[in-house]
Amino acid sequence: MKFEIELGFLFLMHLTKMGYCKFTFLALLYVFGSTVDAAFRDVPFDDIYDVVWGGDHVMFLNERRDAQLWMDPNSGAGFGSKLNYGSGFFHMRIKLPNKDSAGVVTAFYLTSNSSKHDEIDFEFLGNREGKPITLQTNVFAEGMGDREQRTLLWFDPTADFHTYKLLWNLHQIVFYVDNIPIRVFRNKQDIGVPYPNQPMRIQVSLWNGEDWATDGGKTKIDWSHAPFVAHFQGFGFGACPVPKNTIDVEGCYDSKYWWNGSKYWKLSGKEQRLFEEVRDKYYMNYDYCDDTNRHATTPPECEFNK
Repeated sequence: MKFEIELGFLFLMHLTKMGYCKFTFLALLYVFGSTVDAAFRDVPFDDIYDVVWGGDHVMFLNERRDAQLWMDPNSGAGFGSKLNYGSGFFHMRIKLPNKDSAGVVTAFYLTSNSSKHDEIDFEFLGNREGKPITLQTNVFAEGMGDREQRTLLWFDPTADFHTYKLLWNLHQIVFYVDNIPIRVFRNKQDIGVPYPNQPMRIQVSLWNGEDWATDGGKTKIDWSHAPFVAHFQGFGFGACPVPKNTIDVEGCYDSKYWWNGSKYWKLSGKEQRLFEEVRDKYYMNYDYCDDTNRHATTPPECEFNK
């Protein structure tokens, strides 16, 4: 591992001299993260997931360690975890559909099965070829959503796999891209802000979102580019399973689970610097907290999540 990190640093120093790295600190974190994440990757699909819809639009490779979902005018596809979870650090390696994918949505998220549901979303919004793909995140708690943030990724997510992670514990929810935190949602139930606290299942899907996903629904899917194919790897993760028909997740906040340790109660200093760079200088282009057309007053949780 030491050799891999040193090699990565030397490679990125060379790229920087050549003028290829406009965001070197992020690139360094990606190289380091690619070694740390290795333990989470090599798990067969069937150990954790089932196909839940569009079964004839799913294909497996590499002894079912790689899954491909594809969408055409007839259907998309989706898979979900066999179990519900009450906390954890969830990982997925994803390569998005290439070419012209306007209107196509690829999603990786946690969701509860209740009327006032909890949900934590990664949604990748396709675009015309050559235009950037937007990553939209959202948090629902007790059925309340409308907490969208949108980030332009600093790489081409269709060219290779990248790792997307969700940390969920009693203290915070953190969205990561290649070990770089792009969003934090802290638990502020003490001031009346709902926080996800129901058992949730992992869901992954590829679906038709042309009514809203690209340019507010103005740009539709060009079916001449179908089928649209999304690739998934790295099915392992750390999480606390919740028995069927159980609604209490309090036991999943126990310190015996490593993702509940004090290290994960807030961002580290390095993570905070990266978080601020992504949000304030480069890539975030929409934050519900700043949308005065939707909110007469700033939602109370916003001041704690920056």
